[in-house]
Amino acid sequence: MTHATAVDFDKYRLRSFVDRLIQLGEVEIHDKPVPLTGLSPIIERSDKAVLFKKAGPEQVELVAKTAGNRKRLAAAFETGEDKLYDEYFKRLANPQPLLEVPSSDAPVHAIKITGKDVDLTKLPFHPQHALDGSCYCSAAIDYVIDPASGRRNVGCRRLSLRNRYECGTNVTAPSDLKRIYTACVKRGDKLPVTFTVGAHPLDFFAATTRQPGDELALVAGFRAEPAPVVKSLTNSILVPADAEMTLEGYLDERGYVEPEGPFGEYMGYYGAIHMDPVFHCTAITMRRDVLHHTLLHGSGLVLDQTDSANITAMRTEAEAMRILKTAVREPVAVYLRSVSGGANTLRVAIKQRAYGEARSAIAALFGGIMRLKHVYVFDEDIDIHDDRQVDWALGTRFQADQDLVVLQGMLGMTMDPSLNGRKTGAKSGFDCTKPFGRDGQVPMMRSTAKVFKGPARYQTVEQAPKTAARSPARSTNCARAAGSAATATAATIWWSRPSSASPESSASSTTTRTRVRNGAARWSLSPAS
Repeated sequence: MTHATAVDFDKYRLRSFVDRLIQLGEVEIHDKPVPLTGLSPIIERSDKAVLFKKAGPEQVELVAKTAGNRKRLAAAFETGEDKLYDEYFKRLANPQPLLEVPSSDAPVHAIKITGKDVDLTKLPFHPQHALDGSCYCSAAIDYVIDPASGRRNVGCRRLSLRNRYECGTNVTAPSDLKRIYTACVKRGDKLPVTFTVGAHPLDFFAATTRQPGDELALVAGFRAEPAPVVKSLTNSILVPADAEMTLEGYLDERGYVEPEGPFGEYMGYYGAIHMDPVFHCTAITMRRDVLHHTLLHGSGLVLDQTDSANITAMRTEAEAMRILKTAVREPVAVYLRSVSGGANTLRVAIKQRAYGEARSAIAALFGGIMRLKHVYVFDEDIDIHDDRQVDWALGTRFQADQDLVVLQGMLGMTMDPSLNGRKTGAKSGFDCTKPFGRDGQVPMMRSTAKVFKGPARYQTVEQAPKTAARSPARSTNCARAAGSAATATAATIWWSRPSSASPESSASSTTTRTRVRNGAARWSLSPAS
């Protein structure tokens, strides 16, 4: 940890990133007032990030879906979409320091609200799905310190509004925060926590990446430069000093005592009501021109536009490509289908160099990435982003009795409704590759239109070299073929027809192949059987 004097607090500010998205044409702007009840339908309908200039009764600025597609993620990483995997691993492999700044310098501490002045109801918590159990803030990143080890942990969590000072929060799924909190409850201790609301997409990558060690340092790592942090007002937790807003407080020592939910979850279905801890807010801090933030999460018909699915897809694809490079000789492409519930369906393209590589890929991916449920493997000639090509390969290169791999008793995603409450289930791999070794065989080749390029070498058959004697009938047909190829440099025509054999022929012949190249006709004769 170092102390900083000169820091750019705007480079990784959410508002600065939104300005960049506006330049890219990725933001739909609403200038007129929109009630809190009207936000989610607008967010769900749009395929862009959405900026509200006057949201709710306080008419605050609020932005949604800043990480809602691959183009926005590439903008966050300041790279091209085709280089995202490399950039992701590069930043993971190159840690950066944290720079602690005093509260007086931190933009997120420009406005400080503490004690009885705290009022969560003035913030834009809003209904996000039809059956949600409360109004929600879905863009909170939690920062805690494990009292037992001193390790700093970062996660991403929703907050449900209860009253001026309290929120519910979901700590039921397996996570480091759950482990830390349940240990505090056993000791009868509160767990201090600070949430940031309004963060750059890279901070969400830090919050959703699990690795040993100090997770706060991931914020700097994903930014690829030192990150400014500031100590919270009412606890000792450090958080990014360039965030839009923080909510400080603690999870009380009573444990899982209050109902929370339902809420639209990442699978596209509602998570049930369950008991959860209560967050008590002791301070609210924010920038003077704070930009509030919400995520699109769990909207069943547009899962591919949700922030969580896109962040998960990019990270999973990067990890899948890393695994494939050790499992097969030549992986070509990976594509996680974020429209599938929980982003659990992966398409893979490989160039097979040895028999069985498709199955090796399936086994390696299921062994390395728990969230995957279905893996499809295709040859390199299939564009795995094109549903038409994928369906064609599935229909013509896959036989269920030979090419389906089913693994039973596998750990699955806990919220997958098809598990019916079980902890384990089945996973399936689809080998949609051609039989190994049959490349180049005509019956295995895709039939498509010939693309002719350049002028013809010959305009008439008389101009072509005479390589064999032709009967009048053959000359007529070959001339027609040559004429049809007059605008081509290379054409191939196949047909079979009876030849006009001379009376002296002892047996009739059949023209079995006619090839027109560069305007010249060539044929071969074989005796009729």
